[in-house]
Amino acid sequence: MQNRVITILGCTASGKGTLARALASELDGEIVSVDSMKVYRGMDIGTAKPTAEQRAAVPHHLLDVADPWESFSAARFVELADRAVAEIHGRDRPVIAVGGTVLYFKCFYEGMFAGPSADPAIRAEIRERAEREGLDALHAELTRIDPEAAARIHRNDLRRIERALEVHRLTGKPISELQKQWDRESLRRPDWNWLLIGLRREREVANRRINERVRRMIVAGLVEEARPIWSDPRGVSDQARQAVGYAELFDHFEGGLSLEEAIEKIKIDSRHLAKAQRTWLKRLKDVQWIDVEENEDVASVLSRVKPLAG
Repeated sequence: MQNRVITILGCTASGKGTLARALASELDGEIVSVDSMKVYRGMDIGTAKPTAEQRAAVPHHLLDVADPWESFSAARFVELADRAVAEIHGRDRPVIAVGGTVLYFKCFYEGMFAGPSADPAIRAEIRERAEREGLDALHAELTRIDPEAAARIHRNDLRRIERALEVHRLTGKPISELQKQWDRESLRRPDWNWLLIGLRREREVANRRINERVRRMIVAGLVEEARPIWSDPRGVSDQARQAVGYAELFDHFEGGLSLEEAIEKIKIDSRHLAKAQRTWLKRLKDVQWIDVEENEDVASVLSRVKPLAG
């Protein structure tokens, strides 16, 4: 089929990347990463980025397109992803889109939420208040004006708190209300031939996989990878600082957690991320779900996905 975009969805550590590479090899496709942290150079182990060998075997896009000290937005992601998809389709190859960043996938699938443009003066004021009053004060203000948005935005996520407060200042409306309008009015983007495939695992199995993946990341050198990012004189952007696996280690480097506490918190935060992904995916329509057994290998999963992918 022309203009094919096959998406592999699922919670963190569900096996999405392994399946995507197998499917891309089978279909002579190329992979577009839909992951807000794999865009950063040097953040490899903690994001489970594909290895150099895997990237040589199957073309990957939207990896290593920014440095950790740079801001990277959903709008920038969509711009680069659209360009990559056009190039892949120009080669008459299918796109295999894979990743777990809900906002990035939503924007990729449905188009961007048309909120007001950024106002540098308002953002500068909010940043100054963050320095002077602290993020807790800004999150408390957001709770007063938009409790729904505040409930889903972490109190340490300056970028999203800033955007929600900015939108309210510019429109007089809560960002959650405007986003609901986006939900009501948007459909899948019509210019591509979509297929949504989701991987599901039992929650207890998923949690064991998460814990084991964190263990492997530590053994592979995650602590050593994170330290130079944290100590870089150019700093770490608000977005990169939120990355699970790095945020907890940054806290350790700053004296807030022991290494053992940081590792345990990575496991806990990864499970919380998986829960949030699971909740959102349940609401997504038109997904062809594959229930994966605990010890099922990728060849078996691929054999069940191939008939769906045509």
